[in-house]
Amino acid sequence: MIQTLLLIIVIALLVSRFLPVRGVKQMDAAHLKPKLHSRHQQLIDVRSPLEFQTNHIKGFQNIPLPQLRNRAHELEKNKEIYVICQSGMRSMQAAKLLKKQGFTHITNIKGGMNAWRL
Repeated sequence: MIQTLLLIIVIALLVSRFLPVRGVKQMDAAHLKPKLHSRHQQLIDVRSPLEFQTNHIKGFQNIPLPQLRNRAHELEKNKEIYVICQSGMRSMQAAKLLKKQGFTHITNIKGGMNAWRL
């Protein structure tokens, strides 16, 4: 009985990490291109500095996920934030973190850099 309960808790925790966050929009990488030329948003890449240096989208600022909590004050809460990573998993974690810190205009780029095509 206890093992079953623990298994259910573990599964629930894993599932909750991958579910979209209420209030966070999802966007395909293909739909990001028209947004890149607006000045009314912030473009954040939460991958490691090495990943960012290897390949990134022009206009994105690199704030690695482990640093985001301490650097969120660098972002404006009243502007839309587009968050990207390699696959969409870290950017979803970043979106959750930003939501908890009071940001309300957050969009996660589904598929991340893996889905990005010039």
